Amino acid sequence: MKPLRKPSNKPKIVVIGGGTGTFVVLSGLKNESVDITAIISVADSGGSTGRLRDEFGFQPVGDLRQSLAALARDNGETWIRDLLLYRFTNGKELKGHNLGNLILTALQDMAGSTPKALEIAGKIFRLDGHIYPSTLENVQLEVTYSDGTKVTGEHHLDNKLNGGKKIIDIRLKPQAKLYDKAAESIQNADLIIIGPGDLYASILPNIIVSGSKEAFLATQAKIVYIVNLMTRYTQTPNMSAQDHVNVLSHYLGRQPNIVILNNGPISHQILKAYEAEHEYPVADDLNGKYQVIRGDFVSTASVQQRAADAVKRSLLRHDQQELTKAIMELI
Repeated sequence: MKPLRKPSNKPKIVVIGGGTGTFVVLSGLKNESVDITAIISVADSGGSTGRLRDEFGFQPVGDLRQSLAALARDNGETWIRDLLLYRFTNGKELKGHNLGNLILTALQDMAGSTPKALEIAGKIFRLDGHIYPSTLENVQLEVTYSDGTKVTGEHHLDNKLNGGKKIIDIRLKPQAKLYDKAAESIQNADLIIIGPGDLYASILPNIIVSGSKEAFLATQAKIVYIVNLMTRYTQTPNMSAQDHVNVLSHYLGRQPNIVILNNGPISHQILKAYEAEHEYPVADDLNGKYQVIRGDFVSTASVQQRAADAVKRSLLRHDQQELTKAIMELI
């Protein structure tokens, strides 16, 4: 088998997830002397991504586009990142679509596959790292709740009608195999970062692909799990930090080596906004056989929801600088 890339003396960090949490981690690590690989979920089905997926039948690109924007070399300018993240607010057909999603969909159509499209995008945007989908299959997420109901499609995880219900199982339809380059990256990594991000929508879809457990059991890398700042009413209602770790460990086949958890203050105004949605800071009850890193990891700037964005976004983000510092101290 040909090597995945030229040998590097830099520490190899693999970041697993999708969405805005992974964006924060990748954006910080890009400026460090490390070899970065992002393994990203391709199970999303809502918003602009879902519309393009339904129309063209390709793998969804929304989370891949976020990682592309994070790792694109910008030479001190923000135009490339802004372009990839730009969302149309007008136009009957374009409203709500993200320009980066359209670019990646066009590259999929031209190149014939998601990995090839990402390879070309990497050259165009001069990526500081590599991005791989967790699988090459066009999958949907099937969710089973404690009351016995099932839904198919990741977008259902934003449906308030499912709020407060406990999720007892998730799986992919059809069952899919871990992309071989993703598997090789996990096995050869020095450090693996899982999260932050929606546990069931962004993180676990990468973990439940066939071959993932084997890859994680084979790796010598330290596995780091970054717990979310807040619970999610439609996914993780009332779940503590240990609950999050237990669910991840169940699907991972092992516990993480290190858990990063926020213990910094969150403004009263932000807390009230989350409480209105039945969402609360993730309670610290960690008691496993792993190292726990606690710190003030909350960004002081809250995030505004864009009017044309149909997908619910969190108001809070992890602090990029503090999170990067904590990660780099592990190397």
